[in-house]
Amino acid sequence: MNGFNGSAIEKFRLSGQILRETREYIRTYVHEGMPILTVCEKAEELIRKKGGTPAFPCNVSINEIAAHYTSPPNDDKIIPEHSLVKVDLGVHVDGYVTDTAVTICFNEEYVSLVETAEQALNSAIKQIYPGISSSQIGKTIQTTVNSRGYKPISNLTGHQIGRFIIHAGTSIPNISTISFSKLKLNNVYAIEPFVTLSDAAGKVENSSEKTIFRYLKNKKLKDPYSTHLLRHIRDSFGTLPFTERWLKNLLLEENYRGAFQELLSVKAIMGYPVFIEVSRKPVAQAEHTVLVTDNGCEILT
Repeated sequence: MNGFNGSAIEKFRLSGQILRETREYIRTYVHEGMPILTVCEKAEELIRKKGGTPAFPCNVSINEIAAHYTSPPNDDKIIPEHSLVKVDLGVHVDGYVTDTAVTICFNEEYVSLVETAEQALNSAIKQIYPGISSSQIGKTIQTTVNSRGYKPISNLTGHQIGRFIIHAGTSIPNISTISFSKLKLNNVYAIEPFVTLSDAAGKVENSSEKTIFRYLKNKKLKDPYSTHLLRHIRDSFGTLPFTERWLKNLLLEENYRGAFQELLSVKAIMGYPVFIEVSRKPVAQAEHTVLVTDNGCEILT
C-alpha cells in the first residue's frame, strides 16, 4: 500500500485525537457491576459527539475473553468483580481509521499482567522506523513479555490500516516469527500485544458466540425485509464491522429476526466469533495506532 498524503494524515490525526480522548474517559468510567451495554453505548456516543464515527462496535472483553465481544441488543451482562476488562475502540474520520485498546484491572493479582502488555507495546513502538520487518516487532514483543514471566497470545496480531479497512495487508505478530513484510513510510499500523499467564496455552479459539458482523456481498433476496435490511447495512457500514444494536428500530422485531438470519445464511453478511483463550486464562491487551515517519513513528492514539 502506498503511503498516505498530508490531507489523509491530518484526518488520521483527528481520528486518533477523538479516540484518545474517548479511551481516557472510558478508562475511568468503567467500574465493577456496570452493565457492559452501558460501556459500549457510552463509548460510541462519545465518539459521535466528538465528530467521529465508530469504525467498529466498542469491544468489552472480560478475563479469558480476548476480543470481539460487544453487547447485543438488551444485553444483561455486567462487569464482574475482580475482573480484567479490555476495552477496544475504533474511530474513523472520512474512512481514516484509528484503533486503540486499554485493559482496566479490578484484580491486584493481574496488575503486572496489564503492565506487561503496556510495556511490550511501548517497546515495539520505540523501535519502529521505515523498513523494519514485522517479524522484528513480534520478536521484541515476545522478548519483553517473556522477560516479565508472561506469554504472548501467538495467534492474535496487530495490523496495517487502510481507508475504510481495519485489517489491510501486513499483520504485526506478537511472537517471534519469520516474515518478509516491512513497515513503510507514511503507512498506518495498529500495534496490539495480547498477553496471558505463563502456564496458559497462549492461543485463542473461536467461541460459538458472534456479536459483531460485517457486510460481505449483495444478494438477490425474495423477502423484502431482508432486501431492505441488507441495503441499509451496505449503505451505512460498507466494509466496516457493525453490531445489531445499530440496527434497532429499522424493522419490527417479528420481521427483523428472520431477515437478519437470512442474510447470515446466504452469506450476505458474516459474523466474527468471540475469541477465548484456549486454557481459559486471563488476557490483557494494549494497543496504539501509529504512523510511520522518516525518523520513527508518530503515535496517533
